[in-house]
Amino acid sequence: MAEARLKVAVLIISTTAAKDPSTDASQLALSDVLDKEGGGKWELVDTKIVSDVVTQIQRQIMLWADVAAENINLIVTTGGTGFAIADNTPEAVSALLHKQAPGLVHGMLAASLQVTPFAMMSRPVAGIRNKTVIVTLPGSPKGAKENLEAILKMLPHACQQAAGMDSRTLHAGGVKKLEADAGIDSSSKQSHSHAHHDHGHSHGHGHGHDHGDLVRHTSPNIDPISNDPSLGPSRRSRESPYPMLSVDEALQKIKEFTPPSEVIASKVDTSLAGRVLAEDVSARENVPGFRASIVDGYAVVVPKDGKLDGVFPVVSVSHAAPGESEVKELKEGEIARITTGAPLPPGATSVIMVEDTVLKTTTDDGKEEKGVEIHVEGVREGENIREIGSDIKADDVVLSKGELISAVGGEIGLMAAVGVAEVKTYRKPVVGVLSTGDEIVQHDRPGDLRLGEVRDTNRITLMCAAREQGFDVVDLGIAADTSGTLEETLRDALRRVDLVITSGGVSMGELDLLKPTIERSLGGTIHFGRVAMKPGKPTTFATIPVKNNAGERISKVIFSLPGNPASALVTFHLFVLPSLHQMSGISPAGLSKVPVFLAHDFTLDKARPEYHRALVVADGSGRLLATSTGGQRSSKVGSLRGANSLLCLPSGKEPLKKGTKVDALLMGHVRVDV
Repeated sequence: MAEARLKVAVLIISTTAAKDPSTDASQLALSDVLDKEGGGKWELVDTKIVSDVVTQIQRQIMLWADVAAENINLIVTTGGTGFAIADNTPEAVSALLHKQAPGLVHGMLAASLQVTPFAMMSRPVAGIRNKTVIVTLPGSPKGAKENLEAILKMLPHACQQAAGMDSRTLHAGGVKKLEADAGIDSSSKQSHSHAHHDHGHSHGHGHGHDHGDLVRHTSPNIDPISNDPSLGPSRRSRESPYPMLSVDEALQKIKEFTPPSEVIASKVDTSLAGRVLAEDVSARENVPGFRASIVDGYAVVVPKDGKLDGVFPVVSVSHAAPGESEVKELKEGEIARITTGAPLPPGATSVIMVEDTVLKTTTDDGKEEKGVEIHVEGVREGENIREIGSDIKADDVVLSKGELISAVGGEIGLMAAVGVAEVKTYRKPVVGVLSTGDEIVQHDRPGDLRLGEVRDTNRITLMCAAREQGFDVVDLGIAADTSGTLEETLRDALRRVDLVITSGGVSMGELDLLKPTIERSLGGTIHFGRVAMKPGKPTTFATIPVKNNAGERISKVIFSLPGNPASALVTFHLFVLPSLHQMSGISPAGLSKVPVFLAHDFTLDKARPEYHRALVVADGSGRLLATSTGGQRSSKVGSLRGANSLLCLPSGKEPLKKGTKVDALLMGHVRVDV
C-alpha cells in the first residue's frame, strides 16, 4: 500500500500579489519544487495570498495549524523576510511557534550563501506550531526555490516527528537508513575545491547524475576553440570541441555572462510602457490635493446634534472646474451647491446628496436655486467627502523597483496622478538580427529559386518575435560565407546594437564561420557551443569585448542560432529571450512555464529532451490541453504555424500517453474552448 502523502500549504505574503494575484511567480516555483524534487511525498492542498500585515499572516497560519479540517503537515511562507520596513514575516511567525527549528534556518542560509553573499540579508524563521512544521522563505521565486530545495529532503522526517510518530520506530535502522529514505548520498558530502569545476548548475542539491555523458574532444586543461578556417577543410575538427551542456546549464551560463542592466532616466509618457523601474517611485503630492465632494449635492456645516431640518439658503456654488473666484466661508445654517470632484468651501464639514433634498425657491429669473429643503438626522462630519491624501499621501511609495510598466495596468496613470514626470528605468536593449550564408536570398525576391538557394525565413521571423516581446530591432541583412565579410558585418552590428542574433553557420561545415569569427577575429568568448536538446543542438552563446561611447570596455552578446527555421525560433524563445529580459530588468526572465495535459500520445526522442511546438488551449473546465502542430523536423517551417507553446518533453523510448501532465513554455496567448 502506498504511503500517505504529507499535506503542505503555501502562504504568499505580498501586498502587490494580494491586489493582483497574476503578479506572483512564487507559487508556481514552489509547486514545481514539490512536484519534481519532493519524491512524490507531498500534496499541495491549499495556497493563499495575504498582504504584508502581521495580523493577516498570523490569522491564516493559525487557520491552517489550529483549526483546519485536515491536518496540515507543512506550512511554507514566501515573502517578507528581508530588511524592508514592510517585511514583518519573521516577527509574525516567531510569535506563533511553540518550538524553534534553528537547524532548518542554518541549512537554508548555508545553501543561499553558496549562491550569493546577499543571503546574509535574509531573515528566515522555522519551527513547529501544534503538529505543523512552519518554514519562511524569501519572496523572490529563485530564492524561495533554492531555500526549499536545500531542506526539502529533511522535511518529511521533521513533519513525521512533529505529527507525533514514535521516534524509536522512525529512527530504527540508524542514520544511514534515514539518509537513504530521504534520498541523500552521504558520500557526496566532501570538499568542493575542484579547481576547474563549474558549480553554477548544482548548489549542492545532489544532482550529479543529471550531467549525462559530456563529450570533450580537446584536452581537459585546454579551453575549446573553434575551427581555424585558414588551415583548409582537411584540417578542420571532425567533431565539435565544445562540451555538450544541458539546457539548464546553458541557461545558467546566459544568466552569468549576460551584461548587467543599464539604468537611465525616462520621462513618464507613452514610451514608458514595457520598461522596468530601477527605483521605487514616491508620490510628489497628495491625492486628492484638496477636500473634495464625491457626490453631487450640497456642502453643509453639520450641527452638533447631526440634524438638518428646514429650508436652507444656497449661498455659493462649487464646481469641479479650477480657477473659480474665492468662495466665502460657509456657516452653520447655510449650504453651498457642489458637484462631484469639486473642492469643499471653507468651513464645510459634510455633503448632503442631492437626492436627499427638495428645491423650494429660486431666484427671480428662475435660473438659480435659492432655498433648498432638507430633512435628515444622524449626519456626521466627513460624509461624502474625499479628504486630502485619502487616496495617496505625499511621499508614499506608489510603485516599487523591479515593477514592469504595462500598457494596460494603470502604472503610467498612477505616476501621472501623483505628479511624477521622470523615473529611473532599466534601458531596453536594441536587438540586431543577421542571416548568414551564400545560399540565403531575400524572402521577397521575385522569380524562381536557383538550385541550392533558400529564401530567408529566419530573419523576418526572429525580428517579429523580438518586436512582439517589445524590443527595438535593427535589420542587419544577410552576410556572405567569407571571414572578412562576416567580421566586418559583426563589427558594424556591435556598434549599433546591444545584442546580435545570427542564424546559420554554427555547425561543422567548412563554411560555418561564425564561431571562428567570434573567437579568432573579434576576440570573443564562446560560453557554450552545443546544447543537449532537440531542436537546436548547435546553439551558440558568446560575449565580445567592445568600447562604448565613453571609452569604457563593456561586453556585448551574440547568439548564433541554427539555420533551420524551427530550431532558430525555439532557441530564440528558450535562450535569447531570458538574456534580453535580464538586460531589461525583467524578472523572472524567460517564458512563463505552466503545467498542461497532453491531448494525444507524443513520441519521444530517444537521446535528447525535446521542445515540441504545440497549441495549448483551455477546455471548458479550465484544464490546459496541448496538441502537437505536426511533424517536428527542425527544418519544417509548418510546425511553427499556430504554435503558442513549447512542450518540455524528456527523452525516452516509450511515448508519453494522452493525459500525461508536462510543462509548457508559453510563447503566445492561450485560447479558451467552450
